[in-house]
Amino acid sequence: MATEHLSPALPAPASSRPYAKARPGYGKRTAPGQRAPRIGDFALMPERERYIAGYVDRLPDGAAMDIKSLAKSLPLYGQMAVSSALKALGVAGHLRRVRCLAGEGDQVRWVSRTYWSRTPRDNEWWHTFLAAESSSAPEATPAPPPPSDTTPTAPLATTPPAPPAPAPASPAVPVQRTAEAPATVTSSAYLALAQLGRLDTRLALSAADCRALEPLAASWFARGVDTEYLIQALTAGLPAQVDSPVGLVRRRLTDKLPPLTASSPAPATTVAPKRRVLAECTECGRPGPPEALPDGLCRPCRTTPQEASAAPPAERDVHALVAQLRELTRLP
Repeated sequence: MATEHLSPALPAPASSRPYAKARPGYGKRTAPGQRAPRIGDFALMPERERYIAGYVDRLPDGAAMDIKSLAKSLPLYGQMAVSSALKALGVAGHLRRVRCLAGEGDQVRWVSRTYWSRTPRDNEWWHTFLAAESSSAPEATPAPPPPSDTTPTAPLATTPPAPPAPAPASPAVPVQRTAEAPATVTSSAYLALAQLGRLDTRLALSAADCRALEPLAASWFARGVDTEYLIQALTAGLPAQVDSPVGLVRRRLTDKLPPLTASSPAPATTVAPKRRVLAECTECGRPGPPEALPDGLCRPCRTTPQEASAAPPAERDVHALVAQLRELTRLP
């Protein structure tokens, strides 16, 4: 049964003491929505965790949060103790280690950050927060152009120019309609389908039929074929009588679609957006999605030695074991 420690957090080193600063983009990040600091913060935690939590809580954003830097600043505990304390603080919901994509253009790199929350949070809150951090990407805003030195400066005392005289209102003239119909743009697929009826009357298609079959014929041209190849494939081996030209052409366009080749352009595929924030195991540093690291720990680090020893032993071949014992009991 766990024993509650109701004593307040131990006094951390003075804030005036110089702390280790992380490189730009790394280090501590304060999570939003925290309560104001008070005396009873971290009172239910053991002595070591209270001491380290009090020191981390007073660090500003951008301070180094790696184990070596914290161990140098905390004289009472070494690296192993700091590592165990950070693991306990992560399980309690006070911190999460993440890897973020930082930079713009070609200058993009993975940086390690530690989000700290004075208020303990559960796994659902951390999952939602890290998902929001992953989806929100800063947008580059172009800076306004600097003022040119060659622009003449206006005198201090000038009179505003007189506004121009309003132009006389012209009578509203309606747009004249023309008798010519607007020209329609025809594609190569449409023109190839329109030529079928002239080459073979059994495949005579109307304008509506060509418009309906145009997307299917366009997929042939997208795979690198030309008009001659398409017409030859549609008119070869026609039956003596064609009752439905549009049905026959649609069936051949679908069944005889040529395969993709190395020279033909590949169809566009939807690229999944890259995840910009990955959670990191507090114990071993293994990255992964936030939902796969509850309490900030991966599965191997969550498994205790007692649980590993309680696993059922591997099944043994009983028949082979009995046969081996029989061989040993036989008389020479």
